[in-house]
Amino acid sequence: MHDARSRWVILAAVCAALALLAAVPAEARPATVVGTWAQRQPKSHPPARSYEAAAWDPALHGFLIFGGTGAGGYLHDTWLWRKGTWLQLHPKTSPPARTNAGMAFDQATNELVLFGGYDGSHWLGDTWTFDGKTWTARRPSSSPPNATGPSLFPDPIAPHVDAYGGYDGHFYQLQTWRWTGTDWIQLHPKHVAWARSAAVAVLDRSRKQVVLFGGLGDVNPDNTWTFDGHDWTMRHPAHQPQLRYGAAACYDPALRRVIVFGGGSGGSFINDTWAWTGSDWKRVRTASAPSPREGARMALDRSIGRIILFGGQNRNQKAHDTWALLARTG
Repeated sequence: MHDARSRWVILAAVCAALALLAAVPAEARPATVVGTWAQRQPKSHPPARSYEAAAWDPALHGFLIFGGTGAGGYLHDTWLWRKGTWLQLHPKTSPPARTNAGMAFDQATNELVLFGGYDGSHWLGDTWTFDGKTWTARRPSSSPPNATGPSLFPDPIAPHVDAYGGYDGHFYQLQTWRWTGTDWIQLHPKHVAWARSAAVAVLDRSRKQVVLFGGLGDVNPDNTWTFDGHDWTMRHPAHQPQLRYGAAACYDPALRRVIVFGGGSGGSFINDTWAWTGSDWKRVRTASAPSPREGARMALDRSIGRIILFGGQNRNQKAHDTWALLARTG
């Protein structure tokens, strides 16, 4: 009799738990993301490199990369991934060679905006735009501090590009700036994310928030922040990736997740994959993966709906391989 009663008590508890779970919005209990990294074999590819500037260009319907560090030093070539092929572009003018510049697409002007970087001798603070044909040096009256590893990303509420952070050779930066199409204006949010460089900074389009994680900094950057276009908010997820810098990251609209791959961590190199659910970080189960690396770049290839990753480095060994992430929620 007592056993039967115990079973009913347990069953009632299970039913209550299931009812409570069902009442929780789907967004609060995100599906697990699983996937497979598959190496692509294009007929040609850019020379091996790491820390190139990179962004998806909707006007060109392709993934554009510029510069970076190669086997022979700092680069200033421009390449476009489109329809499964790498194509070198030959604009009439180009920015000087550099590594670790920030770049993002500005919807208001239909141009890519590039800022900062390092050329081997100087921390850079110049601004360039690319209209699909050529690069143009801009002459804004105001500008973020010269820096390597600044984060550039689409603004969550305005059709412009924002810039945050970087390293100026002495200090890690924490200022937030917005590109108006002709000038940079400094924003003054009430709260400010801790200073850092070479961080993950991606616009989560489904939630209209920029997700910031990791990087290098004087103060511990092992934390997650979001930016809604007005203010920075420190998040407190239950789980978090291992601290890393130079990770590759982008947003996947089909998964409604920001996806992060690899990076460097205290002299070691990582090749795990993570997803930001909007409130927590979840490890992505993958059947295979690119080799551990930092300084790789990736973007969603909107023509096929898959994330494309290129380049990076493991110690001094630069990579020129191209990978696609085939992922789904499970």
